[in-house]
Amino acid sequence: MSKNQNTFIKKQKAELKKRKQKDKLEKMLERKAQPKDGSLDNMIAYVDEFGNISSTPPAPIADKKSK
Repeated sequence: MSKNQNTFIKKQKAELKKRKQKDKLEKMLERKAQPKDGSLDNMIAYVDEFGNISSTPPAPIADKKSK
């Protein structure tokens, strides 16, 4: 008679593989559920004349030569 081919180590490896696949699937579904907020308008930053960063565009500056 032959011995059982399903050893304890094989069972552990199979359980670990299933657990990793489950975790990977959960992470994927979580990422898909999150809203994507990477539009260009949200990524643009403006720098004023003093070097301060803001999310609103600066007011238009009147041309000094036209005065």
